[in-house]
Amino acid sequence: MPAVEVTGSQWGDEGKGKIVDYLAQQADVVVRYQGGSNAGHTVTVDGEEYKLRLLPSGILYKGTLCVIGNGVVVDPKVMLEEMDAMTKRGIDVSGIRLSNRAHVVMPYHSLMDGLGEELRGNSKIGTTKRGIGPAYQDKAKRVGIRVCDLMDKEEFAKKLKENLTVKNIELERLYKHEPLDYDEMLKEYEGYAERLRPYVCDTIFLLNDALAAGKKVLFEGAQATMLDIDYGTYPYVTSSHPVSGGIGVGAGVAPSKLDTVVGVVKAYCTRVGSGPFPTEQLNEAGEKLREAGHEYGTVTGRPRRTGWLDAYVVKYAGMLSGINYMAITRLDILDDFDEIKMCTGYKYRGELLNEMPASLKVLEEVEPVYETFKGWKTPISDVREYDKLPKEARVYLERLAEVTGIKLGIVSVGANRDQTIILEKNLF
Repeated sequence: MPAVEVTGSQWGDEGKGKIVDYLAQQADVVVRYQGGSNAGHTVTVDGEEYKLRLLPSGILYKGTLCVIGNGVVVDPKVMLEEMDAMTKRGIDVSGIRLSNRAHVVMPYHSLMDGLGEELRGNSKIGTTKRGIGPAYQDKAKRVGIRVCDLMDKEEFAKKLKENLTVKNIELERLYKHEPLDYDEMLKEYEGYAERLRPYVCDTIFLLNDALAAGKKVLFEGAQATMLDIDYGTYPYVTSSHPVSGGIGVGAGVAPSKLDTVVGVVKAYCTRVGSGPFPTEQLNEAGEKLREAGHEYGTVTGRPRRTGWLDAYVVKYAGMLSGINYMAITRLDILDDFDEIKMCTGYKYRGELLNEMPASLKVLEEVEPVYETFKGWKTPISDVREYDKLPKEARVYLERLAEVTGIKLGIVSVGANRDQTIILEKNLF
């Protein structure tokens, strides 16, 4: 029962979509187990880009089951728009399966997400304003609407009435916003329910049966370790668990069934939104990284914050998720740098730390311990064998493996599928 997970080891936007797409060539099933349409994966095939928000990256392979698990919060409108866009491009969407236990993102979630950010003023969290946090909030408050409720016309009407009564009071009294129309929302979502009905099932049994039958199952994490609600830079995090432990609660698959964890590591660092970022470069190097890497959000278009690779963060991610292999992405973006830096640890008030600070006040004050590497100053996008990478690139990668204690498994030297160097051929 081969089960592989791909997880982000930094602050997201590491290029997980490409790695999942590459591994999906071998998979029978590809699974999203957390997050929502705030997560964006970009996959490039033969120079053509596919921007995915909710659909698993395996959608580009005909015959592959693409499962959206119970841990995902699903905006039906976004999901259907994405499915329609894929169909127009000739992509078969019949293999999609949506968990009947997944929670539904409603219009009041996204509205209140945006209004809440405005109310925070200078203390904004930096959400995508797509209702993901408020949907998870309702889930934890036990007033959420699940896909199984959406499929039941009477139950959905009842729950929507109950929720909207409360939400409209909040909108009017707290946010000074006009109430939302019940009948209009009911009709809209009843339409979504009918379109989604053929894809809905109990994905827990589906996945466990597939594993028992020896199928290859690939789990696709959204966001990344440092955005995990428990392990990341709280509160500047997402509302779910991107770490490998999230699979147990987000897909209903026991941890003992997971064979291999691949941690995706961008060759430098980026993050979106507010929060501490120890290796951020608010200088010419940071701007060069942003422009060379076209570092703008897949979903939002926001400029990403940029900085040098933080190997200390990757080591932390490796510990949390049990990462077996690293998949290095965007190494080619560093082609034109004279020198490259890597953070190998943190100092706080002159002392080397042996922990990831929980306190953001401390994390904002840490001093990154840098090692400086000579750049290779030559294009590497045509290289297909590790030994043919410039010596300087290999020195950089091998030091990363040494600092983190994680083996190199994949090195990506470009956006296309074929721009990939495989060091570990038996990930499945």
